[in-house]
Amino acid sequence: MNILILGGGGREHALAWAVQQNPKCDRLIVAPGNAGIAAIAECASLDIEDGGAVAEFCNENAVDFVIIGPEAPLAAGVADRLEEAGILVFGPSAAAARLEASKRFTKEICAEAGAPTAAWARFSEAGPARAHVAAHFRGETRPIVIKADGLAAGKGVIVAETEAAALAAIDDMFGGAFGGAGAEVVIEEFMDGEEASFFVLSDGKTLLPIGTAQDHKRAFEGDTGPNTGGMGAYSPAPVLTEAVAKRAMEEIIAPTMRVMAERGTPYRGVLYAGLMIKDGQPRLVEYNVRFGDPECQVLMMRLGAQALDLMLATAEGRLDEKRVNWADDHAITVVMAAKGYPGAYEKGSQIRGLEALPEDSGHMVFHAGTRLVDGKITAAGGRVLNVTARGESLREARDEAYAMIEAIDWPEGFCRRDIGWRALK
Repeated sequence: MNILILGGGGREHALAWAVQQNPKCDRLIVAPGNAGIAAIAECASLDIEDGGAVAEFCNENAVDFVIIGPEAPLAAGVADRLEEAGILVFGPSAAAARLEASKRFTKEICAEAGAPTAAWARFSEAGPARAHVAAHFRGETRPIVIKADGLAAGKGVIVAETEAAALAAIDDMFGGAFGGAGAEVVIEEFMDGEEASFFVLSDGKTLLPIGTAQDHKRAFEGDTGPNTGGMGAYSPAPVLTEAVAKRAMEEIIAPTMRVMAERGTPYRGVLYAGLMIKDGQPRLVEYNVRFGDPECQVLMMRLGAQALDLMLATAEGRLDEKRVNWADDHAITVVMAAKGYPGAYEKGSQIRGLEALPEDSGHMVFHAGTRLVDGKITAAGGRVLNVTARGESLREARDEAYAMIEAIDWPEGFCRRDIGWRALK
């Protein structure tokens, strides 16, 4: 098969790494790709949010199968356009992608499905939202969650510890800090517990769980500092036990998929359920309609070549034929980011030492934001590298990943030194 992957980050590098190991893959193209992806696949310049342009590219290059990595092309309807053109695609329709593209939509679906989630209210103007926050605090100190309704690249969620912080978040969102994503705001109760990610494939009829992971959203050690797109992850997530996963499937995911089908928008693709778990009870934090980043990196490290077979079966409606073959192992990825991230950071610094690192089934550096300049790998984003390792235990995988980091010469970068701490404490 000729396969096209849309996207150019660490998630797409991990998908490409897994796909190219499968003998079904003859030619692999990634658009736009990055410096790391270019070492294992062809990279193409393409507007990945333009469904017509993607379909035309597929016809010109005899592409048999398209895997859509990021959420933006899904929300833009690229999967719909490819399906209309008769091109096999992995990823939900724009209507189904609203599970991520609109926080309000997800809450309404949860209410219809009876899925446990945080109490919420939505606002289209700052005044009523500010009044809601004032009524919540009433002089007390208790957190509240402010979310931009639309897509904000993983940064549109503020956990406000104080009334002043909550009001500032509301003003920022309605003031345009997140563009059109903040035209509506959803305000939720704060849920305490331990958060984990559950990944499930759906072909519109059959559901197949394909793994669990836990990521670290805060920028600095001890889960402090500003929220980021994710500073590291590990799989499996010990808190998401078989019993918790069973409850999540029965009480949250299956009812959601039933409601989506009943509405005439069956869900096809991977569903990422962010869960808050307390005393064995999962509640939904959010849905994403694609693989998480950096969770995808640890999942692909453990799934390997079978990932392509599973995605193909999902796109072709044959998921009932499939099972996931897991090794009894662990994987961890540590994000190396440009100093200053998630705030202002500089691009263009050179990264040395990568060529000496092992790249095999147990060790990989997935590139998230790199560019090749005059033959040298340079930083071209906020999150730049995902240093990833497998091991028989999480501790072994963690030690391998940090040993790799020690060999990377990049003074302009930083990473958290405590990835995996919850599972290892």
